[in-house]
Parts: sequence; structure tokens; C-alpha cells
Amino acid sequence: MRLKGKTILITAAGQGIGRASAQACAAEGARVIATDRDANLLAGLDMETHALDVTSDAAVLALRDRLPPLDGLFNCAGFVANGTILDVTDKDWDFSFDLNVKSMLRTCRALLPGMLERAQETGTASLLNMASMASSIKGFPNRTLYGATKAAVIGLTKAIAVDFVKTGLRCNALCPGTVDTPSLRGRIASAADPVQAEKDFIARQPMGRLATTDDITPMVVFLLSDESRFVTGQACLVDGGCTI
Repeated sequence: MRLKGKTILITAAGQGIGRASAQACAAEGARVIATDRDANLLAGLDMETHALDVTSDAAVLALRDRLPPLDGLFNCAGFVANGTILDVTDKDWDFSFDLNVKSMLRTCRALLPGMLERAQETGTASLLNMASMASSIKGFPNRTLYGATKAAVIGLTKAIAVDFVKTGLRCNALCPGTVDTPSLRGRIASAADPVQAEKDFIARQPMGRLATTDDITPMVVFLLSDESRFVTGQACLVDGGCTI
């Protein structure tokens, strides 16, 4: 039980990587607090659940006041915007940066004091932010806004890591490749040619297949566990060789 005795909060735990991570962490003995803006998506999870809109300061602070200090936090909420810079409006920019980046500012600002307490008590605590291989790591077509937000997440992650490196608090970013999730399936379905869109997503993965959530969750568990106690400030790729 690699996470026994740890309390971990996960955002966007209703589906995709967030839900799979919540289940994987619970299976490793953690007390998982699963949150999602849509409480209906949390149905069926055998753990503590809360509706949480991470774009609301008031909602984040209200939940914080109901929680114990955390050993781990996985900021998983995000949105994939499509298009080149010529397609990006100010409204699109503000929405994506609010959900993909500022939401992490909100949760970290609210929950880090408690995590620092736990780090002082136990010697370690772990913060994990969802980034992407599409970021400062590599550019992808029609991902201008998404890539910019995920590059910002990596920068935020490194800043937190260096500020608290002597406290026992670690901060890393998870950078997946193309994962078969409801979000991806929605993007494929909305394409002009869904069959070709799926082929294109697969073609950019050198292993010749999409990742599953089960390909990603072992890294999540590792980074939230004490096994990664000497890992901080890293953009951790699980991309099937896409950035070789």
C-alpha cells in the first residue's frame, strides 16, 4: 500500500485521468478526496467526493475549510483549446488560462499551508500539476493556446518546487502524451472527419497507439508517494516516445 496513511485531493476526478488516478490512489491505501465541477460525474466512486469549481476562489476556500491538511494534491482540471494563434480570441485566452493555470494558483494558495504542515510532520508532501507534452517541451499544430497554458503550468511547477525545496514539499508536473479519454473522444467526434482525426492522433504516437489512463496512473501514484521523495521541479513525460 504505497499511499497508506496519506490524504490526497484530486481535481477533475469525474472522468479520464482524474478518475483513474483517484481509483489508483485509493487502491494504494490513500484517503482520496475526489472533486469535480460536475458532481454527477463523481457517481460510483467509492471515496469521499465533493463538487468543486476550481475557477471560483470562494468554492476553493470553502472546501479547504472542511478538509484536513493534505499529503498530496493533484491539480488535474483543464481544457484543450484547438486552433492557431489566428483563431485565439481574448475570451478564449482568458478562459483557458483561468481553468488551466489560475485554478492551480487558487488551489495551491489555499492548500499549500496545510501541506507544509504535513511536510513538517512527516518529512514529505507532494503537489502534482497536470501539464502536457504539448507545452514548452514540444509544439503541436493547432495547439497554440493549450501549449501556452501548459508551458505556464511547467513554469509554475518549477517556481513552487524551488521556493519550498528545503521544506519537504515537492512539486512536479505530469506531461502525458495522447490519452484515450472522454475529452479526446469529444474532440475526435467534433472533427470534420472523425475517422481520420482518430488516425491522426494515433499516427503522432510512435508506439502506434493511444495511451490509456492505466498507462498514466502509475506515474501519478509514484509522484504522490514517498518513492519520489528526491524528485521535484520536474516535467515528467509519459508520452510513448513522442518527444524522443
